[in-house]
Amino acid sequence: MTTLIRVMVIDDNEADQFLAKTLIEDFNPDIEIIQATDGQEALDLLNKIENKPDVILLDINMPVMDGHEFLEHYEKTDHKMAVFIMLASSDQEIDIERASIYGFVKRYFTKPIDNENLLEIQNTYL
Repeated sequence: MTTLIRVMVIDDNEADQFLAKTLIEDFNPDIEIIQATDGQEALDLLNKIENKPDVILLDINMPVMDGHEFLEHYEKTDHKMAVFIMLASSDQEIDIERASIYGFVKRYFTKPIDNENLLEIQNTYL
């Protein structure tokens, strides 16, 4: 029996959400995908759902609560630490450095995610 893998995608851009969801489903249709459009919505979902995600793909630039603010809040929770993969349009060194201060942020990819990224995530972190 295969263990269900849960991936949360946090991104305010509908097209990026759709692309990530479609690529993940094509990569492995057994992955459960949870979606949120900003950091606050993601925190609210994480507080409600019983089965937490194994991997969280996180954008940086979002309204309400951006990716950096989300990481600050998440670190203070008692949630099981998921593996975080930053999936951002920014390739600026400052964003990469800010994300890397959190031990649970394992990789930083620039959008769009692709099969090579998904294979690396699967082989390295799951």
